[in-house]
Amino acid sequence: MRLPALLSRRQRNVHKNDFGHVLIIAGSNRYLGAGALCALASARSGAGLVTLAVPQSLNTPAQKKVANVVMTLPLKETLQQTIALTAYPQIAEFYPKIKAIAVGPGMTTNPMTKKFILKLIQSSPVPLIIDADALNALSGHLNSLTKTPTLKILTPHPGEMARLLNIDKKRIEADRKKYAQEFAQKYQCFLILKGHQTVVASPQGKIYVNKTGNPGMATGGTGDVLTGIIAAFIAQGVDGFAAAKFGVYLHGYAGDLAARNKTRVAMIASDIIESLPQSLAKLSKH
Repeated sequence: MRLPALLSRRQRNVHKNDFGHVLIIAGSNRYLGAGALCALASARSGAGLVTLAVPQSLNTPAQKKVANVVMTLPLKETLQQTIALTAYPQIAEFYPKIKAIAVGPGMTTNPMTKKFILKLIQSSPVPLIIDADALNALSGHLNSLTKTPTLKILTPHPGEMARLLNIDKKRIEADRKKYAQEFAQKYQCFLILKGHQTVVASPQGKIYVNKTGNPGMATGGTGDVLTGIIAAFIAQGVDGFAAAKFGVYLHGYAGDLAARNKTRVAMIASDIIESLPQSLAKLSKH
């Protein structure tokens, strides 16, 4: 698969703002690393600017995890050090500055945090990549997806997909393309059903089945990396289906490169991020 022209060609007289600003809304006391992985993956995938928004008491630890690469935004928080509903106005003020939002990694299922997530999904004028705990917040509230015409990309694994549809995971696994396609069309979103041969479905009924990737990627944080990659592509102006399709392909390609260098047994999510520059270089030549 060839790198989209928008990603592979950069003129001499460009500025960081020409390549989009990604906002990553993520993290909690126990899962701060998820947001850091997502943000660093966005930076390595060509976004001009990346900001990581975290609960305010975790801002300094977050800065240390993404030092010199990513900006941070401290948000109002709950007593449990998760993002509070009252943080939403802070995000709304940020809308004019950003081209894509990734939400969900490591946010937990705190009730106030879930309300924040639903408010964001129902209101954002900025394209959304919805992952992890943001998907959990959507369970039982799928109509939130149709409140605005904003581009939305969902990235569930089979377990999350089963919770969204309130059916057994075995049914999802038995016909992955069917469930991905039906969901994308019904809720007018792009759906990435992760797993072996990840399926990408569009609201118009298009389907792509990915062939890159390996079992070594079945480790914590790899989904956060994928979300960051796709957010960067959207911020750079790539259309929804192409961003999802190529994001999945690049993620798997970098995972395959990481497996060759580190082995499938020993590789971790950050190895995929480290493999992104070489992967992008190779794919831009094909």
